[in-house]
Amino acid sequence: MDLDAVADELYALRPEEFTAARASAVAAARTAGDRELATRIGALRKPSLAAWVSNLLVRSRPGEVEPLLRLGEGLRQAHQDLDGAQLRELSRRQHALIRALSLQARQLAAQAGHPISESVQREVENTLHAVLADPEAAEAWATGRLAKPLSAAVGFPAVAGAVPARAGATAPGRSKPAGKGRAVKDGKADEQRRRRLAEARQAAEAADRELRTLRDGAESAGRAAQEAKQQVERHQQRVDELAEELERARGAHQQARFAERTAREEARAADRRVREAARKATAAAERLERLTSSEP
Repeated sequence: MDLDAVADELYALRPEEFTAARASAVAAARTAGDRELATRIGALRKPSLAAWVSNLLVRSRPGEVEPLLRLGEGLRQAHQDLDGAQLRELSRRQHALIRALSLQARQLAAQAGHPISESVQREVENTLHAVLADPEAAEAWATGRLAKPLSAAVGFPAVAGAVPARAGATAPGRSKPAGKGRAVKDGKADEQRRRRLAEARQAAEAADRELRTLRDGAESAGRAAQEAKQQVERHQQRVDELAEELERARGAHQQARFAERTAREEARAADRRVREAARKATAAAERLERLTSSEP
């Protein structure tokens, strides 16, 4: 038993299984007489839901790990080189890849029985942004053992050190005043370009945050529209049922009216027959009486 193997097993588990499995591993290490290992295992933190989803993505989609790591290396190098064209292209790929991975992570979590909210998905996306910006964050994410989501730093730290190095590279070996002037001028130009790049980067990050917010709003509106559509369909089904019931009631009503008219006509006919029979009975009685009175 070693810490890496135990950690791999623990962070591959569902969140609700982590604590009991960790306690079991601590007990096993103590039984084996390795108190130091038991202490280190006990120090492993249960992952938050966002961290677990990030780990699930790494473990379930290993083929997606390397492309994101390579993209992060390219972005950091482009920031360091102040390569605007490369930055624009890689930033476009960054937004598309992070969105695709976060949607995959959400689907995996749902399939594993833990649907996630919009806020948790944003934490997953922030972790992916951190992976692109920070090589140490990338290394931690690739292990699939995060205990908490990572935070994306604003900008890429490597840029801060890149510009002075490039600006200073023009200075050595130039002793003429004109050379010094050009070096100062080059330094100012680099500083302006660095400032413009930093402003553009901040604008891009703000636009990305706004895009995520708008996408979240669009998804919420889409779900609300779907729920409203389902409600309309339920009410329409009820209307159809009531319309069918009304149609049946109208048919029954018409049949009842027809039966009523038929019964009235039969009653009138019966009444006529009764009157005719009464008239005949009266006539017969009168005739009988006349015959009786005329006998000697």
